[in-house]
Amino acid sequence: MTAPILHGGGITEAAARFGGTPGDWLDLSTGINPCPVSLPEIDPHIWHRLPDRYVEEAARLAASRYYRTGDIMPLPVPGTQAAIQLLPRLVETSKRAAVFAPTYGEYARVLAVAGIAVDSVERADDLTAAHRLAVVVNPNNPTGRLFPPEEILAMAEAMKAHQGLLVVDEAFGDLEPDASVARYAAAFDNLIVFRSFGKFFGLAGVRLGFVAAGAPVLRAFGEWLGPWAVSGPALAISAKLMEGDTDAIARGILARKAGLDAVLRTAGLKIAGGTGLFTLIENERAHELHTALCEVHVLTRRFDYNPHWLRIGLTPDENGDRRLADALQRTGV
Repeated sequence: MTAPILHGGGITEAAARFGGTPGDWLDLSTGINPCPVSLPEIDPHIWHRLPDRYVEEAARLAASRYYRTGDIMPLPVPGTQAAIQLLPRLVETSKRAAVFAPTYGEYARVLAVAGIAVDSVERADDLTAAHRLAVVVNPNNPTGRLFPPEEILAMAEAMKAHQGLLVVDEAFGDLEPDASVARYAAAFDNLIVFRSFGKFFGLAGVRLGFVAAGAPVLRAFGEWLGPWAVSGPALAISAKLMEGDTDAIARGILARKAGLDAVLRTAGLKIAGGTGLFTLIENERAHELHTALCEVHVLTRRFDYNPHWLRIGLTPDENGDRRLADALQRTGV
């Protein structure tokens, strides 16, 4: 069995090891908007009933407008991770898959657990006819690498030549709308695009994502997930928020990102990458810094495959920036 992936979060475990209660900690280990949007009012009946079709249709229509998918109505899924779990069903176990790495580790893990050979690749030229599935996270987590749409579409065209599928994970794509290829899913029947709802809106707890792809893929995913896979409240909330003022949310995130990066530069830390929702730093003593910050109840994201990296998420306000700056000064690392 492939070992579990080390993820962000885990504030309860951190508090159990280093002390305090979860509420005492500044959790910077995830790439989630730290200023969640206000929940819109929804019909009380939605809490009482199983998700009705009109609720799902409203969410799918809002998603099609927000992600600019045209005639494709993106399929709601209970978090992008749920869609990742389904990917092995699209590939024969005798075939190979390629994952642009380093990146979110669940792709390689889920495919490997299913018995599919996985190659880590860095460039489009690394894709071969042996790869029936390729995965690219764009913008990438944790490096922030961003392929322009024309390069992604060229990959899809190349994969199509040997009946291969291209999965593009745009979980951190809300702040890079022009880089999204979701709008091309109707033109490429081998292109599958994953989008995350909770990261940008700061509502990861609703466990909601969307899949944009051709009808056969969406139909298969829907059948595999079964009825009522996504809760009615999650659907209703997303429909209203995606139709709202998302520009204001983006401005707030970018202001928090600027505050974080200013703190890190003042502390003399090297910024190696990131997206609008987190920053990746590179430091020879990164794991020591992670532990030292835990000692003062600040949680960051370390990486088991690269001991020189730390990913640091956004603080919710200027007080959070000051707390992080003070914690970095106190670590002595």
